[in-house]
Amino acid sequence: MTDWTAGYMADIPYIYGYYSELNPLFVQLAFLNAGLALPQNGTACELGFGQGVSINMHAAASTTRWYGNDFNPSQAAFAQELAAASGAGADLSDEAFEEFCKRPDLPDFDYISMHGIWSWISDANRTIIVDFVRRKLKVGGVLYVSYNTQPGWAAMVPMRDLLSEYSEVMDAPGHGVAARIDNALDFADRLMATDPVYARQMPQVAKNLANMKSHERSYLAHEYFNRDWHPMSFSRMAKWLAPAKLEYACPAKYLDHVESIDLTPAQQQFLNEIPSTALRETTRDFMTGQTFRRDYWVKGKRTLSAFDQAEALRRHRVMLVTPRDRVVLQATGSVKAAGLAPQVYQPILDFLAGHQPRSIGQIEAAVRDAGVVFPLLVQALMVLAGKRDLVTVQDEQVTAAAKPRCEKLNEALIAKARGANVVGSLASPVTGGGIPVGRFEQLFLLARQQGQNSPQEWARFVWTVLAAQGQRLSKDGRPLESAEENIAQLGELAETFSERDLPILKALGVAS
Repeated sequence: MTDWTAGYMADIPYIYGYYSELNPLFVQLAFLNAGLALPQNGTACELGFGQGVSINMHAAASTTRWYGNDFNPSQAAFAQELAAASGAGADLSDEAFEEFCKRPDLPDFDYISMHGIWSWISDANRTIIVDFVRRKLKVGGVLYVSYNTQPGWAAMVPMRDLLSEYSEVMDAPGHGVAARIDNALDFADRLMATDPVYARQMPQVAKNLANMKSHERSYLAHEYFNRDWHPMSFSRMAKWLAPAKLEYACPAKYLDHVESIDLTPAQQQFLNEIPSTALRETTRDFMTGQTFRRDYWVKGKRTLSAFDQAEALRRHRVMLVTPRDRVVLQATGSVKAAGLAPQVYQPILDFLAGHQPRSIGQIEAAVRDAGVVFPLLVQALMVLAGKRDLVTVQDEQVTAAAKPRCEKLNEALIAKARGANVVGSLASPVTGGGIPVGRFEQLFLLARQQGQNSPQEWARFVWTVLAAQGQRLSKDGRPLESAEENIAQLGELAETFSERDLPILKALGVAS
């Protein structure tokens, strides 16, 4: 029998995550901050879309035509179910990379994305993907790729290989994947208890193992237990992508644009003396101990003049999506946390507190009297966007076209929330992508859709859903047993949702 998995962990489903960096709209602020010309955005492709949450939200919440593949049929089926619910027309298949990338019916793409998969596939599949990008990415098009990097994983590579080897050699084939992972972690704990020299040389490994136990087994299976698992340096990634005529554009992680957050002045000066982009980025990863890079690459890099960059930035629209009083004036990078100057951030946040779309030019005019100059404003907005307090907003015409599809997709996702916490995001036609919305909040929205008007009615509605399944809430680590306790706790959550979250979801087009 042919092994269609090619060594990939396919007998346990991947997590139902949403990744905003996959959103083509997310490219805009990153490119403008880097002084780069913006790409077109008519056709897009996601390779290895997992459960298809991101690609379906991006298809529903935009006018972009989306294509994608994931060779796991159960994951592709879930993705196709969501596509049918929204009616966005995304072309989603269960083809492997070799089959999908050779399809003659695929258009050329403005944007190609892949999240994480680069680290978990063979060199043969990497070659297929690079050739696909070479042939199918338009001139001026953007590739988003994220992958495990060497400096942050150096200590853990031997332990990962040991865990994988134990799972393959010692566990019976009939054991489930979750049990095999638990057994491998137990083996690692027993090894560490013997005080091996490796543990003394690499003290962070013990912390990594402890952290692994808190993750979902579906995440660990795909992150640690695939046959292929290759952390890669930036320099090597650049060599892989060179045949596709790609140049490094900028980080997709916004906080990496603000080097003062993670790097000391001496480190910044050291990096600035390195003329090679590949060597500079590789060296930077050593400074930050980077474990996972998120990067944009472009075919045909074009730099804007300082004038054109400033004008494009002033036209760019954003919206505050965190309640004003809950924005923390601190940003946490890869290495450390940095305080944010109140005299800069407070005027910006005060102007955006109404959660309405504003152009950067409008914000500039509003904060000018507070002494916030334009370069400082742009940096502050990058930080707020990197903290996910701020999002880019798309054109009103696109928002209007996407709204009906988002409503249909969100109805399907909220219906799933009745049984379990499946997808923790909903689609926003304003942002062109997903917005975090927890299970209880989704159920409160469902109660509103069914005519329940007050937070207390929402709480009782949600309790009927939970009670029918024998589910309970907890408070301060203690399960709540009585119906009265559960309804009271849900009532508090519903009141908070009504006062704090619902107005923002309305502004984002997620709630009516």
